[in-house]
Amino acid sequence: MVFDLIVHGGLLVDGSGQRPFKADIGILGGKIAELGTLDLRRASKVINASGLAVSPGFIDMHSHSDFVLLANPRAESKVRQGVTTEVIGNCGGSAAPIFGPAKEDRSREARSYDIEIDWESFANYLRKLERGTSVNIASLVGHGTVRQCVMDMEERPPSSDELDEMRDLVTNAMKEGAYGLSSGLVYPPGRYADTSELVELCKVVSDFNGIYASHIRGERETLLEAVQEALRIGKEAGVPVQVSHHPAKIGAWGQSPKTLAMMDEASERGIDVNCDLHPYVAGSTGLSALLPPWAQEGGAGMIVERMKTSDTRRRIREDMMEEPVPGPGPCGLVKRGMWDQIIISSYPTEELVGRTLADVADDRGVDPFEAYFDLLLESEAFGGIIGFYYNEDDIRHVLRHERSMIGSDGYALAPYGILGRGRNHPRSYGTFPMILRKYVRGESRPDLKHDNGGKLLSLEEAVRKMTSAQARKLGLRDRGFLRKGMWADIVVFNPETIADTATYLDPYRYPVGVEHVLVNGVAVIRDGEHTGALPGKPLRHGG
Repeated sequence: MVFDLIVHGGLLVDGSGQRPFKADIGILGGKIAELGTLDLRRASKVINASGLAVSPGFIDMHSHSDFVLLANPRAESKVRQGVTTEVIGNCGGSAAPIFGPAKEDRSREARSYDIEIDWESFANYLRKLERGTSVNIASLVGHGTVRQCVMDMEERPPSSDELDEMRDLVTNAMKEGAYGLSSGLVYPPGRYADTSELVELCKVVSDFNGIYASHIRGERETLLEAVQEALRIGKEAGVPVQVSHHPAKIGAWGQSPKTLAMMDEASERGIDVNCDLHPYVAGSTGLSALLPPWAQEGGAGMIVERMKTSDTRRRIREDMMEEPVPGPGPCGLVKRGMWDQIIISSYPTEELVGRTLADVADDRGVDPFEAYFDLLLESEAFGGIIGFYYNEDDIRHVLRHERSMIGSDGYALAPYGILGRGRNHPRSYGTFPMILRKYVRGESRPDLKHDNGGKLLSLEEAVRKMTSAQARKLGLRDRGFLRKGMWADIVVFNPETIADTATYLDPYRYPVGVEHVLVNGVAVIRDGEHTGALPGKPLRHGG
């Protein structure tokens, strides 16, 4: 047998969690054809991995690259981390199915990347991705997108006909290759749905052996109730559960051991439950997500109208402080007056990017609420924020637990072109190397706010949480391990130097220590540089 490529002399961290071992990998036709001591004369090409670690390509369990991969298919910020597969369509928002009110709403986001939505069905969206990307893509179908297609942004239960229409959309998406259903229950319109609606749609997903991934209804003061709801949906619908970006946010710090115990107990009752996380103490969301639910109803146009009247602003301010229903993480910062912990990450006026909301208020000589309302009005409710609302102890509790896996909650970006705008969260550039730097080697970064390293994981366990854990959850039987017959999604990295370099104020910086990345047997990163290759493909559940 003559191989297309041999990866020679590396220390194989094979994804199983077992101790690393030395071996060569022979690749033929995009797949791993042989492992062992191989004759290099039998290869057309050889990658010298001596002194380096070789692992399965990392699988990003939680990504939002639905539109950006169409804008720039090179997936620079992800593949340079070693990511070879992204799971998109998270937090209730997917690029398909999309028509009617959902298309009108999401076209605004798409156009910010110079993308025109010229598809409706899930199948047609995946065909757009078949033009080529540098990573593989597995997509979930978003509950919020489905609901908006049928009901727009109305805060009410669906009629029986509307529920049937949503069932049909989820059924079609699953038939066309979706890996499951995602929900975003702190964002409209997902937060307008009750548990029974989600159970009914997840029953459809269960019929196709898909998963339910949820940005749960509360990650702060109502964390325990929100996790319980996710587990209830899993039980009643008979569907595996994935709790998204799980460590507790401000208002629930210290509760993670309890939620992990809940998951363990649910597993004993037969519920397949896991969670994902990134290692940063900050998260990000949309600028308008700080508003109470009723103030977001109707979408951006109605938000702008509400910002025009002082009486409505006063009512919103009161609701943001009293917060009858706890909102996303940054809402907890607002409630506590911590405006200096909220950074503007994207905004039409570039000079405001990187400033805190407290800074903007000081510059304008108004209180932070009025500054925030003015920003919404001036931007037509467009923009993004970063907030420091996670706690390191909770991150560590979740990370060491066997049910957790890694997901960036970021995007496949690039420091150039249209994807280089703003200052998006550094997790899009550094999540996976950061895990290896901070929690395997135990190294801190003085230039990264609130970053304190400490050894927590072995190399083999960290790699398992980046590879086979995700593959098992998704049902990817031919990825996630270094084994004969698997697709050759492979990352070659230096375990002593791999590290993130991005910061919150300078986030578009590639990591170091990732030497080679193969996607379906093709070199996308060679000697640390992008080759321009686009061998990735949309994966279809059950395909």
